[in-house]
Amino acid sequence: MSISTPSRFQTSTLAAHPNRDQVCQVLEAALQAADPAAAVARHLNLSGQMLTVGDRFYDLDQVEDIYLVGAGKAGTPMALTAAAILADRLTAGLVIVKEGYELRGTPVPSQLKIVAAGHPLPDQRGVNATQELHNLLARASGNDLILCLLSGGASALLTAPAPGITLPDLQHLTSLLLRSGAEISEINTLRKHLETVKGGGLVQAAAPARVTSLILSDVIGDPLDIIASGPTASDASTFTQALDILQKYELTARVAPSILAHLERGEVGAVAETLKPGDPLMNQVQNLVIGSNKQAALAAAQEAARVGFNTRLLSTPLQGEARLVGRILAQAAHDLARDSSPLPRPACLIAGGETTVTVRGDGLGGRNQELALAAVETMNGLADTLLITLATDGGDGPTDAAGALVSGETLTRARAMGLDPAEHLARNDAYPFFDALGDLLKPGPTFTNVNDLVFIFTF
Repeated sequence: MSISTPSRFQTSTLAAHPNRDQVCQVLEAALQAADPAAAVARHLNLSGQMLTVGDRFYDLDQVEDIYLVGAGKAGTPMALTAAAILADRLTAGLVIVKEGYELRGTPVPSQLKIVAAGHPLPDQRGVNATQELHNLLARASGNDLILCLLSGGASALLTAPAPGITLPDLQHLTSLLLRSGAEISEINTLRKHLETVKGGGLVQAAAPARVTSLILSDVIGDPLDIIASGPTASDASTFTQALDILQKYELTARVAPSILAHLERGEVGAVAETLKPGDPLMNQVQNLVIGSNKQAALAAAQEAARVGFNTRLLSTPLQGEARLVGRILAQAAHDLARDSSPLPRPACLIAGGETTVTVRGDGLGGRNQELALAAVETMNGLADTLLITLATDGGDGPTDAAGALVSGETLTRARAMGLDPAEHLARNDAYPFFDALGDLLKPGPTFTNVNDLVFIFTF
């Protein structure tokens, strides 16, 4: 595979690096492997009256209407590709995407509507669009087919508060959880028990129609009940577990009274649980993961080997507190830079997954930038070594950066500018630190989302 070297990955350090083209090619290979349009095209095919979704066949002579729904950062290219394949067999569709991910100027079929909403905090646009999507599903009958397209970000974009819970209640809870260091599975357990479309809610809303979902995974291990909070999956979690998560992160007294009351009513059976495994409704559902972090990491590793790096892909996914993982990977960079390393220069070590950040300060950044910042001091003085973090969606936390680059010279350059990495780390303030150095990665929206990647290069 030969890949062009786009300028979207250039940083101050990388722009002057003699191996910049090879590095950019490796990063680009990861994103190309997670291309949502290509992923849909690989798994969806219409030939005559036979629609193939993965390994399942649908005879469209037996299907009256086809509705296309979905949400996520990859929603636009996924929806446009699916709509092009379905052509005039598509009855109507609505997909909710993050603002800025609409691909403005691109023609959209008349049957399809693409709506932008807020992320990572849900907003009223998302609530309104979800209600409109729900109304579309209400039109479906047992002779119809719902094609659902899900990708990272859908949990915030597809928002339908349970009765008695307001949008500000959910926004406040989401903000607390994002700052608490909670894992995505824990955050989504709460979401599933506070909203009506998650935890199999979309399947219930579409019944008795059949539902088939194409899913671009942004969760380690690709668990169907956690990706996008599982709108088309059964859910084994409970109201009791949701309450336990609030207690674990000391949030019970900080959430809105309506949220606590709803969860407590659910715990005693006064509110219906989510759709559980074994429910007959799931016999009408097909869930198919069409792209993942592992695919992106493998593609990057293959490209790294092709352009001349001795390559290794870490088998253990990235998890845990970002600053701790950053120090561990910085030590891995030390090991890789030693002549005695079993992976000789030039080398490329790749890790994929998703870390968390417990926010203690008032700074600006994201988990990928925080991981990189935590690596700065340990990597000081390492010759011909780079550590690069990359959020595959192009946006890390509430910033326009996807990650950052660290070299053995980063600390020296920072101190010359009066920047102290420890002080910035204490404030969770990685963005201004790397912005001053010109070493933020700013590829812009990538229109995909399969978690994060970290690359360590030695030359």
